[in-house]
Amino acid sequence: MEPIDTEALGRAFRRREALVALGGLAGVAFWRGAHSAIAADPAADAAAVCFLQPEVTEGPFWIANHLTRRNVTEGKHGTPLALHITVVDSGCKPISGADVEIWHADASGNYSAGSQRFLRGHQRADANGRVLFDTIYPGWYRGRTPHIHLKVHVGGRVVHTGQLFFSDAVTASVYRRGAYRGRGQADTSNGADMIYSEAGGSRAKVALTRRSAGGYSGRVTVGVRT
Repeated sequence: MEPIDTEALGRAFRRREALVALGGLAGVAFWRGAHSAIAADPAADAAAVCFLQPEVTEGPFWIANHLTRRNVTEGKHGTPLALHITVVDSGCKPISGADVEIWHADASGNYSAGSQRFLRGHQRADANGRVLFDTIYPGWYRGRTPHIHLKVHVGGRVVHTGQLFFSDAVTASVYRRGAYRGRGQADTSNGADMIYSEAGGSRAKVALTRRSAGGYSGRVTVGVRT
């Protein structure tokens, strides 16, 4: 795969974000505080405090696909990440059957393209609005803080397009090891990333905990206007 021209992408992102700011947004999303754990009780999830947050740019290399699968790694090496996402409506009630789609860069900062489909996939939310993806910690590319792209489909239409982010400190630790070590540290922190700020800053971060089996478990609740 050819290296991504991230400088050109960055220019395109900035232009698109400026147009969005001027023209308004098609939808909004509500996110629960990134540092609060997702409760096992669905009623507790529904009662959680939600934050109004605008959608953000779709970003690079979205590919229409129908890959409903929990494990999206396709053999890509990296720090394991069990990503738990709970989808709720504007009243913080779980949306059963919501189709949650993610995609992100590998440890080398590359997205799948062409016939490739690594680090992409869909999951249908259970009765409690929850999905789980087995993936790896996302890699970085120039001009962007590490992130995971997200779309939520309800009733056959896209109701939310957003991005998920991570702690700078955890990212720095991950990038010192394994498949990430050769590339070094990300060149852009959360605070220096315009899209991170527009997504709500710390409210758009995934809450991470270490797993005894290695890697991390990440949790976030996403509310969408259906």
